[in-house]
Amino acid sequence: MVLFPQHRPVTLARRGMVAAPHYLAAEAGLDLLKAGGNAIDAAIAASAMLQVVYPFVCGLGGDVFMLIYEAKSGKLYGLNGSGRSACAATIERYTELGYTSMPVRGIHSVTLPGCADGWGVAAERFGHLGLARALQPAIEYADEGFAIGPGLHNALMLTRTLPDIHRSWHTHFLPDGSIPPVGSIMRFPTLARTLRTLASGGSDTFYRGSIADQITAFFSQEGSLITRKDLVAHHSDWVTPFSVPFADLTIYELPPNTQGITALQMLGIVAPRQDIGDSPLAPATVHIEVEAKKLAFADRATYLTDPVHMRVDPATLIDAHYLDQRSALIDPTRAQASVAPGSFTGDTVYLCTADREGNVVSLIQSNYMGFGSGVVVDDTGIVLQNRGAYFSLDPLAANALAPAKRTLHTLIPSMALRNGRPASVFGTMGGDGQAQTHLQVYTALARFGLNIQQAIEMPRWIHGATTDQETLLVEGRFPSETVAALRRLGHTVQVGDDWLTTMGYAQGIVFDTQNGVMHGGSDPRAEGVAAGW
Repeated sequence: MVLFPQHRPVTLARRGMVAAPHYLAAEAGLDLLKAGGNAIDAAIAASAMLQVVYPFVCGLGGDVFMLIYEAKSGKLYGLNGSGRSACAATIERYTELGYTSMPVRGIHSVTLPGCADGWGVAAERFGHLGLARALQPAIEYADEGFAIGPGLHNALMLTRTLPDIHRSWHTHFLPDGSIPPVGSIMRFPTLARTLRTLASGGSDTFYRGSIADQITAFFSQEGSLITRKDLVAHHSDWVTPFSVPFADLTIYELPPNTQGITALQMLGIVAPRQDIGDSPLAPATVHIEVEAKKLAFADRATYLTDPVHMRVDPATLIDAHYLDQRSALIDPTRAQASVAPGSFTGDTVYLCTADREGNVVSLIQSNYMGFGSGVVVDDTGIVLQNRGAYFSLDPLAANALAPAKRTLHTLIPSMALRNGRPASVFGTMGGDGQAQTHLQVYTALARFGLNIQQAIEMPRWIHGATTDQETLLVEGRFPSETVAALRRLGHTVQVGDDWLTTMGYAQGIVFDTQNGVMHGGSDPRAEGVAAGW
């Protein structure tokens, strides 16, 4: 099936694979595999490297989530490494601070950073080489410097013009006030020092040691509601993934507070409950997928948040009978109005790794909107996330702000098993668009037989990605006949450029269990590769 030209070949390997949105991150992960590390070591190394070379999408001040398949036990584990709001964070307190809605940036958009603890617990439970060894490549590049690429250059250009960026951001990223050109050398000595402290003292030093001292002093200076007590109380959680059947696969996603349930609802509604077209870009296929998105996002807005605060059991949202009811609401001949538009401004990194022993990691990390809060802890290089902006100050909203609460998270790593063994691992950045991309790529892989690189390169759509939340944004490579047919069905279609970063940066690996070959794919919308060994 040839729907569009494939720009990159699939990466084929037997010993190990790392697919990441920046080539230096993929190389760092591969180096760990060659040094005797496993997929967990490689994933942490790649994740840390991205904080150096791609700091506009992730950082130590953000959160991390993982799905980890352990070969020796044959079990799939979920890790929720997301932070919570401050114990003092109440709707009343934010009202006293003068807010009528959650601030988008600044110190009061910050939630507790979860990344360091997530790395630590994953490395301790599953890693071979230890956290210090996994962080070494990132430390070296932060210290010695790296050539700035177009992604970081453009992000610096954009962020410098924003009105609500803290002076600490300018001090860290633009110490001489100028934007470094593409190809120039950039160094982050304070981040290198922080990573080195983390490597020597373990993740505990981030929450209870010398790094915590720096964070606490900075928060106090800036008037943050987050205290030393909040840092000490932070912990990651091992969670049980949810799943739905899809074609011959069982697809797994993390439970709330992520939107993994939303992706599973969409997948469960589309297959086997709906008839779709004869290709992934056929009008009937796209129409049904978009309608499934609308239903799933309505439930997301109504129910999903920190599971401690949820009003329903999340498992009921993917119960077979409930999916039957939701699927029955789709009209194959007409678009219906959306009820839950979302936000598509999130910036994230996704990467996946696999080793020759059969261990597989699906890892996703973010500071939320680009450089997050626009605040950097002085003398540390820690870019603080603005995930708190996702809370609501409406006390009746499912995701209403509350003390020590995890906000609804767009971050969703995924993995598909066949007969209990990994068949593919996949994920993408892209805020609310992530779940929509999961649906499109898994449909292309499992229903239409595209290879992983084709499925990632395929022209994508996102519903609700513009100021008009009813708009269906499609890439310019979409077939014109599909665009015309979707408009006849009642969709408001906007055709964008051929390659849109709005569609996210996807990475994936497909496993051929018969001959042990790994098939890796990486998104040309970013600067990444699928590196094999």
